[in-house]
Amino acid sequence: MKVLKIIIPVIIIMSVLAFDYYNKFYKENTNFDEEAIFIYVSEGDTLAFSDSISKYIKNEKTFYKAAKRLDYLDNKKTGRFKISKGIGNKELITSLKFANTPLTITFNNQERVENLAGRLASQVYTDSTSLIRAFTDEDFFKENGFNKENILSIFIPNSYDVYWNVEPNQIRDKMFSEYQKFWNDNRIQKANKIGLSKLEVTSLASIVQKESVKIDERPTIAGVYINRLNKRMRLQADPTVIYSIKDYYKNFDTIIRRVLYRDLRLKSRYNTYRINGLPPGPIAMPDISAIDAVLDYKKHNYIFFVADPYNRGYHLFARNLSEHNLNKKVYTRWLNSRGIYR
Repeated sequence: MKVLKIIIPVIIIMSVLAFDYYNKFYKENTNFDEEAIFIYVSEGDTLAFSDSISKYIKNEKTFYKAAKRLDYLDNKKTGRFKISKGIGNKELITSLKFANTPLTITFNNQERVENLAGRLASQVYTDSTSLIRAFTDEDFFKENGFNKENILSIFIPNSYDVYWNVEPNQIRDKMFSEYQKFWNDNRIQKANKIGLSKLEVTSLASIVQKESVKIDERPTIAGVYINRLNKRMRLQADPTVIYSIKDYYKNFDTIIRRVLYRDLRLKSRYNTYRINGLPPGPIAMPDISAIDAVLDYKKHNYIFFVADPYNRGYHLFARNLSEHNLNKKVYTRWLNSRGIYR
């Protein structure tokens, strides 16, 4: 009897402790219907971190007991953590420690580093100011042969996997690495054959992209500009005038549907009506199709083109100024008939 009096309380105590241990660490404690969700943890998060996860767990009390026991509360890590449905606190906390999961960032058609930084800052933890600082770092420029005017060239529009808490310099370095992979031997040989550097190809591709949204027409447009370069003619590309206007007035939200004669006189290093050759850098971020359109430009005798008002998105091409002026009259009449004067 004396033994039983000792054993029974011990069993009860052990059962209570085991039950408490099970509830604290292993009992299912998630509160969402999805198979998995993502929790974002930022630097500086304190116990108020509960606001981020309270809606996803059933019992905050047991979670914090487990978090304290597992030394998590004072050792939180920043990141985007994947939490699976139906797990207990121990596995949940393990996920918050070690399941930092990459996300996919995308960007395209940005006109300036500032626009790109804003786009990226909306997808990752870091802010746009820190990104701009990393993208325009003078040491990076000197080491790799870039400057503020052409740095946009390293950003090839695509989808990339990065961690949500990625550092600004890591994004820049990853993009530069992708840029180097993109410019393989085949593309470099094509650029050399044309007589353009990688940066010059990108600058020309940015103009081609701005000229046409029609991917199938871009090689033809690229061919026009290659012809003009070979003839030592000025490119006289309207998108460079539009960029020059935006840059001059420091307003890149301006919408310009029609380039006027007075605009052509604007003094700018980007205005190809005033400068010879290519602008000092891209006027936007060209996508892969635009870059390859330059590298695989269509050979022809065209040196002029103007928008085709009756085949939306496409253009009318001409071999000489007389043909071009006839095409231009068609387009000008169409603009006037619709009251488009700017």
